[in-house]
Amino acid sequence: MGYIEETDELKLDFKKIASMAGQEVIPVAVQNADTNEVILIAYTNEEAMLQSIKLRRVVLWSTSRNELWHKGKTSGNEFELVDIFVNCEQNSLVYKARPLKGNICHTSYKGVANNCFYRRLDMESMKLVNMNEEKQRA
Repeated sequence: MGYIEETDELKLDFKKIASMAGQEVIPVAVQNADTNEVILIAYTNEEAMLQSIKLRRVVLWSTSRNELWHKGKTSGNEFELVDIFVNCEQNSLVYKARPLKGNICHTSYKGVANNCFYRRLDMESMKLVNMNEEKQRA
């Protein structure tokens, strides 16, 4: 993992959307169908969404590589697509998905897979707190 995944410093990327100019995408929250945890937030375009529906697997659009991203295709840690929810303005989606095996994020804590939302912001110190470490201390 890199610095951004390990640090307790808040380093939000407010330029991400601007860097995607010209890409016709909408955000999609991927939520675990069994636990309701938010696994990750990513982007989809029409092609990726239609592939997801056809394959019943989570397929996203990689905004950094400008290509389809079949979540887990190379690692074998795919997600079964269970449901798709559309927001009121039809400009974002929620995919209810079931991890089929293994990691659900490229991060882990002591070898155990995380979802991508494993840190919370301490609003007093403005530092990120790894919730796995909080659980271990409790």
